[in-house]
Amino acid sequence: MPHDHSDHPHALLPPDPALRVKALETILTRKGLIDPAALDEIIDTYQTKVGPQNGARVVARAWSDPAFKAALLADADPVLSELGYYGRQGEHMVVVENTPEQHNMVVCTLCSCYPWPLLGIPPGWYKSDAYRARAVRAPRAVLSEFGVTLPEGTRVRVWDSTAEVRYLVLPMRPEGSEGLDEDALAALVTRDSMVGTGLPKTPEAP
Repeated sequence: MPHDHSDHPHALLPPDPALRVKALETILTRKGLIDPAALDEIIDTYQTKVGPQNGARVVARAWSDPAFKAALLADADPVLSELGYYGRQGEHMVVVENTPEQHNMVVCTLCSCYPWPLLGIPPGWYKSDAYRARAVRAPRAVLSEFGVTLPEGTRVRVWDSTAEVRYLVLPMRPEGSEGLDEDALAALVTRDSMVGTGLPKTPEAP
C-alpha cells in the first residue's frame, strides 16, 4: 500500500524556517499548548534584556575600574548579582582573565552549559560535537578557524563549563582604547571574545 507523506504533520509545514516556526506557533496556540503573549515576552527578554550586551558592559567596567575588576576576578557571583545578572544558567560564575601569557577559552564538553544572563542563548557552534571535542584536543587549531592567531609564547587554557560552574572570559583591553568611556568600550566587546574564540574589536581611527 503506498505511503502517503501528507499524513505526517511536517508535510503541512512550509519549507522556509521562519514560516515553519510561525506555523508551529499557530498550531500549538490553537491546541492551547502555548500562550502567545508569554512567548512574546520570552522572546523580548532574550532579544533586549539577556544577551552579549550584558557581558560586554561587565567587561567594559572591568577595563575601566580596577576595584571592580579585582572584585569580579575574586568572586564573580555577588558582583554580577548586584548588577542584576543572575538566575537560570547564570549561577556559579567564574571570570578568567586573558593576559599576554595566557589566553582562556571556554567549552562545555558534556552538553552546552553557558552563562545565559551574560551572553544570551549559546550559538550553534558552541553546542556542536565538533567544537566540544576539538576545543580540548586542539584549541589552537580551533582558534585559527575562528581567525585568532596567538603569539607562540601565549599558552591556551581551556575551561570546561558544567552545571556547577560557568565561565566568562575577560579579554584584554585593545590598544588605542584609552580615554573611551564604558559605552564605547562595551561596543568593542564581542560575544566570541567572552568565550575565548575571538578578540575584542579595535577602536576605529579618529
